[in-house]
Amino acid sequence: MRPGTEDLIENITGTRPLGVSVLSGGCVGEVYKVRMPGGQELVAKAGGPGSGLAVEGFMLDYLGRNSALPVPEVLHASDTFLLMTCIPSGSVLSPRSQAQAADLLSALHDIAGETYGFERDTLIGGLVQPNPRSPRWIDFFRDHRLLYMAHEALDAGRLPASLMDRIETLAGRLDRWLTEPDRPSLIHGDMWTGNVLCSGDGVTGFVDPAIYFADAEIELAFSTLFGTFGDAFFRRYAERRPIRPGFFEERREIYNLYPLLVHARLFGGSYVQSVEGTLSRFGF
Repeated sequence: MRPGTEDLIENITGTRPLGVSVLSGGCVGEVYKVRMPGGQELVAKAGGPGSGLAVEGFMLDYLGRNSALPVPEVLHASDTFLLMTCIPSGSVLSPRSQAQAADLLSALHDIAGETYGFERDTLIGGLVQPNPRSPRWIDFFRDHRLLYMAHEALDAGRLPASLMDRIETLAGRLDRWLTEPDRPSLIHGDMWTGNVLCSGDGVTGFVDPAIYFADAEIELAFSTLFGTFGDAFFRRYAERRPIRPGFFEERREIYNLYPLLVHARLFGGSYVQSVEGTLSRFGF
């Protein structure tokens, strides 16, 4: 535990914690479970300068104020320290909880924006997500998701220049597969299993958002990349919001290039190979 953590929590809450223990996870810093008097539990994140925890706190607070998505309540958020309520968890996603997640996410995606992007830049995995307000989705996805993150991976020495050339070629031809959605949808933005909390047979909350207004299909695609959601989720979701033909066959892989590039920028290795495989699949 970082020195001074208990003092900081006491300064924020006005109460000395009974104990602080390390939790697993945390892409940009350390994560702690905090036991408070009276049985209350909190979660704290601590990072170094530039860790962006204030942005994470802003995103959680935005979802809490503007949607019905269950998220932790933010008690304090600064660049280096985030304190929030603890959401019960410990169960895996069951068919019932997947259906519940579909209800919650379809309602989130029904929240429409005037443009794609967001009122400010956000973060994914500690990396900046630029969110200039854009009237056209394909242009936004091309410039501020696909090409932006590919250049980040290239500049970090994770992505070969030859692969960058192929990504740029595909990016110039996205309208072969993508069409403009009816409207921008608010998305969680980082929809994988570790960010969906369950207890018993139900969803209790969502954490670590990377919010912006997008084509909701990019969220659906991400949820399949690491096997988060399956048939139970998509059956229920399609009852709430029809999924256009061609998503599972083509657009899902196009959209998953973005999270693959995020992971390539962070970790390199097999994620770069996965990007190459998708490019080859589409003839690039």
